[in-house]
Amino acid sequence: MEKKVLFDENFILLEEMYLDPYFPAFLVDKIKEIILEFVEKIESGEKNPDFVQKELDEMTLKINDLEDEFYDNNSEIETLARESIALSIGHILSHYAIRIDIEDALRVRTW
Repeated sequence: MEKKVLFDENFILLEEMYLDPYFPAFLVDKIKEIILEFVEKIESGEKNPDFVQKELDEMTLKINDLEDEFYDNNSEIETLARESIALSIGHILSHYAIRIDIEDALRVRTW
């Protein structure tokens, strides 16, 4: 039986966004929750690239849906946010030994 890999709790998701006051913490929290939903789905041990990519696309579409909320709060999912999200997703993919390129992983992003 394969041992279940749990999320790396020492890694701070979206750390750069939390450190920058330009990004409202409550909105960064929403992105973090979306990412953690993705983590829960892959913690089952499912590493089929098609399954993982489908889940990544769903996650990214949910983040896309937050763009207006960012605008309404005088913020935007821009360069630093893109990099912070990509860094977090890259770390997760690496942690779970999932071989999907970060550009493919976030292919449906609008930010």
